[in-house]
Amino acid sequence: MKTVTVVIPAYNEEKRITDTLRAVKGIPDVQEIIVVNDGSDDGTSDRARQEGVTVLDLVPNRGKGGAMNAALSFLKTDVVAFLDADLGASAGEAWKIIEPVVNERTDLCIAAFPRPHKKGGFGLVKGTAVRAIRQAGNMEATAPLSGQRAMNMEVLRAVTPFHEAYGVELGMTIYALRKGFRLMEVPTTMSHNETGRDLKGFLHRGKQFWDVIRVIMIEKRRGRG
Repeated sequence: MKTVTVVIPAYNEEKRITDTLRAVKGIPDVQEIIVVNDGSDDGTSDRARQEGVTVLDLVPNRGKGGAMNAALSFLKTDVVAFLDADLGASAGEAWKIIEPVVNERTDLCIAAFPRPHKKGGFGLVKGTAVRAIRQAGNMEATAPLSGQRAMNMEVLRAVTPFHEAYGVELGMTIYALRKGFRLMEVPTTMSHNETGRDLKGFLHRGKQFWDVIRVIMIEKRRGRG
């Protein structure tokens, strides 16, 4: 039987981390859960420890990719899944991305979310990422920036260290495609905190856009190397 470890980067998620962890603990294939507390200044670390999972505390904040990289030396498993900390009870849907990897139907499996309830941006970030993935491996992605991913260790070794900040998922997909790994997306009913069309939302997407552009440029140079 294959072993499965779930890694959850978390920054100031004390309100949802408990529900997220309890949902993940209900997935039969998961043997280990690692929460990477990325410099939180709230009760995220304490809430995670109360659930009996492994907690890595980082100081200062390293960004999502940095938090994911911090977990790499602790992974001794067959399959690893990365999940966002704000999924809440919907984190139980992670079995849909874990199962295809455990049963060797794909090497990297990505969760696609339902349509958002809030109106977000205007599709610029997502569209840019979709085009970059299409050029890298002729894949028509519907969830290019999804942070919910499961992969075998061969993929993990090939795509790490991860890009930091918001470009981590796009860089992972592009490099995995170029290395010839099998990728698939699966529909889920997962949900998390959504950003809307307010100042906070636009600032978030602006940073995300520049991180995505930076990753595309890095991967273009790498692809020519």
